[in-house]
Amino acid sequence: MKNKLFQLFIIMVLVNISTMNVFSQSGYKNPVVRGFNPDPSICRVNDDFYIVTSSFEYFPGLPIYHSKDLVNWRQTGHCLTRDSQLPLHKAPASGGLFAPSLRYHDGLFYVICTNVSGGGNFFCTAIDPAGPWSEPTWVDIKSIDPDIFWDEDGKTYFVTQGDEGIRVTEVDLKTGKVIGPEHLVWGGIGGRFPEAPHIYKKDGFYYLLLGEGGTEYMHSATIGRSKNLLGPYESCPLNPILTHANRIGQGNPIQGVGHADLVQAKDGSWWMVFLGFRVTQVYSYYHILGRETFLAPVDWPKGGWPQVNGNGTVSLDMNVPALPLHPFEKTPVRTNFDEEKLGFDWQYLRNPIRGNYSLTERKGYLRISASSYTLNETEAVSFVARRQTEHDFSAETFFEFESSTENEEAGITLVQNNTHHYDLLLKKVKGQYIIQLRVQAGSLSYIAAEKAIKGNSVKFKIEGTPLQYSFFYSDTENGDYNELGKLDTRYLSTEVAGGFTGVMIGLYASSNGKASKAKAYYDWFDYEVK
Repeated sequence: MKNKLFQLFIIMVLVNISTMNVFSQSGYKNPVVRGFNPDPSICRVNDDFYIVTSSFEYFPGLPIYHSKDLVNWRQTGHCLTRDSQLPLHKAPASGGLFAPSLRYHDGLFYVICTNVSGGGNFFCTAIDPAGPWSEPTWVDIKSIDPDIFWDEDGKTYFVTQGDEGIRVTEVDLKTGKVIGPEHLVWGGIGGRFPEAPHIYKKDGFYYLLLGEGGTEYMHSATIGRSKNLLGPYESCPLNPILTHANRIGQGNPIQGVGHADLVQAKDGSWWMVFLGFRVTQVYSYYHILGRETFLAPVDWPKGGWPQVNGNGTVSLDMNVPALPLHPFEKTPVRTNFDEEKLGFDWQYLRNPIRGNYSLTERKGYLRISASSYTLNETEAVSFVARRQTEHDFSAETFFEFESSTENEEAGITLVQNNTHHYDLLLKKVKGQYIIQLRVQAGSLSYIAAEKAIKGNSVKFKIEGTPLQYSFFYSDTENGDYNELGKLDTRYLSTEVAGGFTGVMIGLYASSNGKASKAKAYYDWFDYEVK
């Protein structure tokens, strides 16, 4: 009897150890991909997960992230890195690339997307999601939010958004040619803007997941299913399966959840990635970081409907079992500009004029030559930026500016779009270098503060909180900071500025409409989360 009890005890211990290997009991924090990373689409290949997100008017386009556990993500590259792949000339704010999908089929990765500013729908392929990716194959379907679906009959279909609902169209994968009629298959549950479609085949059903309600506070994810790819689709009785546009979600610091994609882990568990945004204060309803990528567990029984995190809502702290965690090394605070290329977290506005940038002209410095374009224009401004990923942060840089005329300027800027940005800049006025804090908020433009300094090199710092940005300067690299001014974050929020992006922290140089030989040499850049 004692031997049997001991054997039973050993079995229970082994079961518990096995369960611990499958799940980590520590939970995780949302969002899992932080700062301006909307419209996530996900796929799994063996033990590896990959996500692509929208990038709009920024270049390179469509960042690709990699994870082993769905919680910890590291950028591995971009899908579109060449001008031939991504024409963004004069792309307006929140133009460019909308809502990609990422899929894997027969040894190839596919990214399917829409360039609303040039070309329309397309797909690219790669053996490795880190690249290189192929030139686009264009598909003549007038829509946005395309996905691709391979049915068991060997046919390939584009799944897209239409005015009345979701459409399914057969295409030739080799040429991108449409070879069948468009079929309107489901309009959702009646919410506005049915979009972001993804189709999954499971347990004999075709499940069609989509976003509804618009990508603001009434956003949601809904799902229908059918025995036939082309419908009719019945609506899930739990719809919407994900939303915070209800009483349960009304006080949540995460809002606007929707535009989702589903993935099954190797252990059989199901998960959903989706966009949402963090408001600066509960019930204040301003958001500045853009729409980010969130994660939730999904219960999807055989033959049944998927249920997201129990009640269709999520939280910043997810106290749920997670996959075994595989964290990456933390990104260094400082960028020293001593590599041959900028890191993946740096992006340009539209297709860059490459001659305006150099990491080799002066070793250990990023040289930015002044462009005649300003931050107010939808042109290839001399500007390179990274995402603001948290409300509480600091960003610092030290640079030298070689200027000869008063129209030239360089500095650090917080950009929501070309009509809403805060600029901390250095320029020359009457032979004297001065620092200015400038506000551009729609039609309102003014100098909030200015200060003369002795030389042409300066150290700038921006500190952020949910409600306020503070701006500092020092006229020596190792000197103490002086505060120049404070500005409200809300004027860079989506609710004020509009659009689909988030605040970017940029380094720039401009000659404000005139030819120029001015150059800014940035020695280093620090970004630290508080």
